[in-house]
Amino acid sequence: MSAWRLVEEGSAPPQPRTERTRTGGRRMLVVAAVVLLTLVGAGGLAAARTGMFAERPDGCARPDRTIQLYAVELPKDGTQVRLGYGLTPQTASYPGPLMEMTEGECLAITLHNQVPEATLAALRTSPTHPLGVSLHVHGVKYTQDSDGTVQSGSYVPSGGSRTYTWYAQPRNNRTGTPGTAGYWWYHDHVVGGPHGTQGLSSGLFGGLVVRRAGDPKPDRTYTVAFGDRQSINLRRGEATDTCTEVNPQPGPTCLVARKGERVEFVVVGIGNDMHTFHLHGHSWADTRTGVVSNGQPFADQVPIIDNKTLGPGDSFGAQVTAGDSVGPGHWMLHCHMQFHSDAGMSTMLHVLDENGNMPPGMDHEHGAAGAAPAAAAADAGAHQHD
Repeated sequence: MSAWRLVEEGSAPPQPRTERTRTGGRRMLVVAAVVLLTLVGAGGLAAARTGMFAERPDGCARPDRTIQLYAVELPKDGTQVRLGYGLTPQTASYPGPLMEMTEGECLAITLHNQVPEATLAALRTSPTHPLGVSLHVHGVKYTQDSDGTVQSGSYVPSGGSRTYTWYAQPRNNRTGTPGTAGYWWYHDHVVGGPHGTQGLSSGLFGGLVVRRAGDPKPDRTYTVAFGDRQSINLRRGEATDTCTEVNPQPGPTCLVARKGERVEFVVVGIGNDMHTFHLHGHSWADTRTGVVSNGQPFADQVPIIDNKTLGPGDSFGAQVTAGDSVGPGHWMLHCHMQFHSDAGMSTMLHVLDENGNMPPGMDHEHGAAGAAPAAAAADAGAHQHD
C-alpha cells in the first residue's frame, strides 16, 4: 500500500469534502514532505534506512558469505598519499584483494575504516565534505544502503565500520534479466569529494569477478588497472615490475605464471584517459569469460583479440594459457597508445618454464622496461616498489 494512502479500501465511505478536510489533507502532505526533507538533509537517505530503503536487494534473503575488509593508509609513494583495501590491515594493497562471486550468491562485506581522520582531511577538496571511506561496486546488485556515496550516507567515518551487501543476480530467461556474470570492479566513492576521485587516485580500488556454474577457473588472476599519468596499478616504468629472477612472488607488480597455467586478467580503466590493453604472444576470445567453450556452434563468430580499448570506468576480462605455443619468456603487457608506453606504461608477464625457472633475459627485460624518456624515468623513480 502506498505511504500516501490515508484511507484503506473497504473502510467507511468517504465523507463530503469540506474546507476542513481539505485543510487537514494539505497539512498531512506538508508534514510528510518536511519529514522526508529532514531525513535527506540530516545525513542523506540512509537516515531513513528503517522502512524506506531495504538493507538487501530482492533475491538476497540473507548473505551466503561474509568478508571483513579494511581500508588503511600505506607508505607514501614519494609525496603521494597511498591508501589500500585488504582482507587484513597488514595485507592491504593497491589494487585491493580480488573479490569472487558466483551468480545467485549474496555477499556481505564489512568495511573497517582505519585511515586516520587527518589523512582524509588533507585529501578532501572542500572543508565541508564529510570525512570517511566507502565501498562502491560495479555490475552486481545492491540497495542505496550499500551504494557507498555521500548522497546516500553509506560511508564509513574513521574508526568505524559498515556492512555492504552485494547480490550476484543470476540470468532469468523468463523475465529477460541478463544476470551479472562478468568482470567488474569496486572502489571508494567518498574520499576527497562526492565522487571519490582522491580515493581512487590514492589506491582504493580492486577487481571483482562474477562466475557462472561451469565457468573455467583460472590458476592465477591479476587485476590490472590502467590509469592517469600513464600508470599501471598507479606505477610507471621500472616500478611496474618488481619480479626477481629467483622465486618471484606474484602480486600487483609481479605478473608471473608457469607455462601451461590458465592466467586471468581483470582489466580496469581508472582516471580520465583512454588506453588500450595489449599482451604480447597471447590472445583471447572477446567474450564475457575471455574464452570460447568447446563445441560452440558460434565459435567462428567470436573475435579473437590481443588488444582492447579501455576507457575510464570500463572493465573486462581475459583468460590466456601462459606460453601457449610460444613458450616461456618475458611477454610485454602495455598500453598501445605510443606516447603512453614510451612514458613507462608497460610491464611484463613472466612465463616460467614447467619447472618454475625464470627464462633468460631478465637483465635485458628490466633495461627495456625502464627505457622511458629522461623526464618520465626520473618521475618513475619516485614510485614505490611493493
